[in-house]
Amino acid sequence: MSDVSVFWRRACEGTLPLRFVDWSLRGIGQVLFQDNALSGLLFLVAIGWGSYALDVPEVAISGLLGVLVATLTAMWLRVDGAGLAAGLYGYNAFLLGIALPTFLAVSPLLWVFVVLGAVVSVIATLAVASAVRPLNIPVLTAPFVLVTLVLLLAASAFSGVETATPAALGFIEPIPPEAADPLRPLAFLEGLAHSLSQVFVKGYVPSAVLILVGLAVGSPRAAGFALAGALIALVVAHLMGAESQLVTAGLVGFNPLLTAVALGAVFRVPGGRTAVYAILAAVFTVLAQGAMVAVITPFGVPTLTASFVLVTWLFLLAKPESSAASEPKS
Repeated sequence: MSDVSVFWRRACEGTLPLRFVDWSLRGIGQVLFQDNALSGLLFLVAIGWGSYALDVPEVAISGLLGVLVATLTAMWLRVDGAGLAAGLYGYNAFLLGIALPTFLAVSPLLWVFVVLGAVVSVIATLAVASAVRPLNIPVLTAPFVLVTLVLLLAASAFSGVETATPAALGFIEPIPPEAADPLRPLAFLEGLAHSLSQVFVKGYVPSAVLILVGLAVGSPRAAGFALAGALIALVVAHLMGAESQLVTAGLVGFNPLLTAVALGAVFRVPGGRTAVYAILAAVFTVLAQGAMVAVITPFGVPTLTASFVLVTWLFLLAKPESSAASEPKS
C-alpha cells in the first residue's frame, strides 16, 4: 500500500464525511469492479471531462448526485458495513444517474427520477442480492438495468418528462450493408476507446484514456481484459457485418468488455482456461446484445448492460465452484 493510500485510509478512519467521500468514490470505481477510491476519482474526472466536452454537464452532475443519494440511502437502511465501505451500493445509482439525462430531456422531473431511482437502486441491489445468493452469483448491474428501464418506459406516461431525440438516445439509423464504410485501423482504435467510455454511456476518447488509467491503478489484469474484450467485440461484430458506425461508436463493445473483465479478472481463478472462458463469453455477449437490440428497440429504450449481466450470470452458473470470490459481489 502506497504512502498516499495509507494517509487516505487513516484520514477516513478519523472522520465520517471523509468516509462518506471514500464510499462514494469506491461506488464509482465498482462500475468496473474496482474497490479503489483513486480509480473512482479517475472515472469521475473522466465522465466530467467528457460531459463538459460534449456539452452535456448534466450527465456528470446527475451521476454524482445518484451515487451520493445511494450512499446516503444505504447508510439509512443500515446495510452491511463491508458492502457499504466497498462501494457496492453506489455503482448502480451512478450508472443510473449518467444514463437518465442521456436518454431523457432535462426537466424538473428528470431530477426527481434521478433521486428516486438512486434510492430504489439500493433497494433493488438488496433484493437482487437476496435472490441470487443461493446461486452464488454476483448482482452485477442488474439493479441499474431494472430500475433505469422502468423509469425510461414510465417517462412516456408523464408529460413532464420528455424523451430525448433518437440521436441523443444513441440509436444510429441503419444503412444498407453495401453502403457501410470498411473499418480502417484508425477506426478500430476509435472503436476501442469508445467501448471503454461507453461503459459510462458517453463515447469520448480522452475520457477513455482516463478510464483505462483508473482501471489499471486498481487492477492491471482488469485493464488488460477490458482492452481484450473490447477488441474481440469489435472484430467479431465487424466480421459478422455490423454497421460500421455502431462499431466505431463503441456501442457493440462495452458489454463484451464488461463480461471479459468480470470473468477474466474478477470472479474466476486466474489462468489460461479462465482467459479462454472469458474470451468465449465476450464473443457470445456480442450475439446476445444483438438479439436484445432486436427485441427492445421497438420500445424506444436502450438495452443498457443487460447482455453483460445475462451472459456473465450464464457463464458463472456453469461452474460456480470456480468463482474467485467466496461471496457474491454486488
